[in-house]
Formats: sequence, structure tokens, C-alpha cells
Amino acid sequence: MSQIAPSTSDDRFRAPRAIFWTAFLVRVAYIALAHTYRITPFNNHFEFGWETGRVAASLAAGHGYSSPFSGNTGPTAWMVPGFTLLLAGVFKLFGIYSALSAFVIQTVNSFFQALTAPMVYEMGVRVAGRRNGLWAAWLWALYPGIMQYGVKWVWEMSLSTMFFAAVLVLGMRMRGTGSEIVTRQRVRDWLLFGLLWGAISMTNPTLLLMAPVQGIWVLTGPSPQGGAPKNHLLRGLALALLSVISCAAVAAPWVVRNERVFHAFIPTRGNFGAEAALAWSPEYGGFPWGATVPTFEAATEHQLYARMGELAYVRMRGQIANQSARQNPAYFWKIVALRIYMFWASVPHTAGGHPAAENFREFAHCFGSICGILGLILALRHRLPAAGLFAWAVVLLPAIYYLITVGSRFRNPLEPIFAVLTVYLFQQAQPRLGFTIPGLRKFRPAS
Repeated sequence: MSQIAPSTSDDRFRAPRAIFWTAFLVRVAYIALAHTYRITPFNNHFEFGWETGRVAASLAAGHGYSSPFSGNTGPTAWMVPGFTLLLAGVFKLFGIYSALSAFVIQTVNSFFQALTAPMVYEMGVRVAGRRNGLWAAWLWALYPGIMQYGVKWVWEMSLSTMFFAAVLVLGMRMRGTGSEIVTRQRVRDWLLFGLLWGAISMTNPTLLLMAPVQGIWVLTGPSPQGGAPKNHLLRGLALALLSVISCAAVAAPWVVRNERVFHAFIPTRGNFGAEAALAWSPEYGGFPWGATVPTFEAATEHQLYARMGELAYVRMRGQIANQSARQNPAYFWKIVALRIYMFWASVPHTAGGHPAAENFREFAHCFGSICGILGLILALRHRLPAAGLFAWAVVLLPAIYYLITVGSRFRNPLEPIFAVLTVYLFQQAQPRLGFTIPGLRKFRPAS
């Protein structure tokens, strides 16, 4: 029997263009019609990007990478520079804290979300077939719970989620997930793999927990047909080292800058001690929502931060956090358990929100978690391709938030995975529940 030649194109992994354009145009229309670009000027526009907005405004005004709260408080490593530099560029071109800048950055975030839709499609096709990819991509494109982070939030979620979806898809290609033939691992793929993880480190460092897991997952994939497994692994290890070097090259300018400014090794964000002090203090109930340091210059804590300097302040607060956790371990683990529950089953209620709207938000968040986790259990049971990788993401990515704080936005990088798993859940459930959704046939993985 002759061997089936691989297709010269990846048409079956290519999403219909209508998904991208629908996702993008719906979001831009919502921004324009709902006037979400009119951000409240309260507290000198602090809600326009919060700490990121403050640092971006400082950059645009020519004062350097500094001052994440109010006033001129000196250099900062509170936020990694990925999204901050993008927002600073928007401020420079269209005005600091202007309505036009808000419209532009929300449109850019919407573009990032729209670009993620074809990646969700490819993930779905590779894992559970074309129909799964189509439904998952449309779910990503039109679900309001996902859309909100593009059309309302001036923050990094849309950009970091796009990067994370891109590196997941790239890893699947490198491993040959969903393909008949595993190709020889290429230098350019591993180089891009490292560059993407470097970009993630400068956008949302929390996601780096998945980098070694995915690297090992790719390395332990099937060997190319006709190739020796040992040679495949040795070549893969050499290429993985190249990937690590390319990732480090992306992060190096930030690390060097922090060494020169603070005379300390700060590879990503330098605010953990300050965040932990509030998160572990009984005074705040374990949920330090809002600014970690008061944004009003007259506040005592803000004055302390400005007087000590960021590095000394964060170290001091970190010592307080450690002392608090050691003195009351029962309370520490109690609030960790509460955050685990809230990460998956609840969302923080917004001040002044309508009770019905808040209850619906909470229900939608909890329902999304249930569908995603049940879909993951089924995927693991049926040994779907990449199910193990998805499981690691679900376990690892929330871990830091269990220690510090929770919010619905922190689950956003998992939403592309949950879109695929939710559709798979309903694909499997249709025959058992006695109904059929047109076009959503049950998927049977190849044996």
C-alpha cells in the first residue's frame, strides 16, 4: 500500500475569514454604539488603564518608565512593558487619556481578540475535528463574556491571550497534533516558539508556568516517520535550547534596565511583596481589590511608597506578608480555599452594579467553568490530542491567583481552551440527552 502524501496546504486548519471579520466588526460597532471609549475622568483618569495607564502616560509625557500611581514617584518595575509600551504609543499619537486614545486602544484590543478566533478554530480542528473548530471559533467571536475584555478593558488580557493561543497552536503544529504525518522539527519553529514565550513574559508573566510543560510536551511527541526516536529527541533538545535563548533575548532589555535602575535582578514584575501584603492581611479580608497602593497623593501609604522608593517599599511589604502568613497559617489557607472557589465559581461584584446583572455575570462565569472542566474530563477520558496539555494549563495558570487575588479576567487566557472543550462537551452530550444541534455532530477520536 502506498503511503499517503501530506497535503501541500493546511486548508483544513484555515478558519473562514468571516469569523475574524465578524468578531472584529461586532466589537468595533459595540465600542462606537455603547461609547465605552468615554472613560470616567475620576481620580485623574486612573480607571483609564490603572497602573498601566499611569506608566504609559509618564512615557508619553517624556518622564520615562515611572510613576504607576499618582505624582512623580520615580522608576518602576510594577508592570512589565509589553502592553504598557503599546498604550504609551497610543497616548503619544492620539493624546494622553483622550477619548480618541481610548477608542484606538479598545479597537486594537478588539483586533487582538479577532485574531485569536482563527487560532481557536485551528485548536478545535486539531483536537476534535472541523465542526468543533467552527463552533468554538464562533463561540469565541460572539460570546459577550469574552468580548468585554476587548471593548471595555484597557489592560493586557486581549494581547496576552492572543500570544498564548498562538503558542498553543504553534506547539500543536510542531508536535503534529491532528496531522497524518509528523514533519521534521524545524529551527524556525523553535525560534518562533521562544520568541512567543518571550513576548508572553513581557505581557503576562503568569503564563510562563506553562512554558516548560509545553516544551516537554512538544519534545515527547511522536518521531517523524522513518526517523530514529533518539536522534529526534537529541535534535529537539538542541532546538529547545535555541528556543530558551530566543525567549531570554526578548526579556533581556527589561532585565538589564531593571539591573541598572534598581541594582537588582527583576526578571518580570517587581511588585509581588506589596501585592502579597494586602492579600494575606486579615485587614483586607484576603481580597485586595483596587489599587495596591492608594492612588491619592495625600494617602499615607502612597507617601510611604514615594518616600522609600519602589524596591525598598516592596521588600518591606513582602516581609510583612511573610510574617502575616507565618503567624496565622489557618487564615492563610482559608482565604486560598476561598479564592479557589471564587476563581471558578464566582466573580467579584462591581460597585454600584445592578443586582440582576451581577447575578447573571456570576452565573455565566460559573457555567463556563463547569462546561470547560467537564469537557476537559471527557477529553482526558477519551484521550483527545492535547487533552493533557489543556489539563496542565487548567491546573497551573490559576495557581498564582489563588495566592494573591481573583477576578473573572484572570481566566481569560484559558478561554480559547474552554471554548474547544465546551463545544466538545456538547458534542458528546447530544445523543445522551436526546437532542441534536444542527452541524454539531459527535466527534469520535481516531483509535
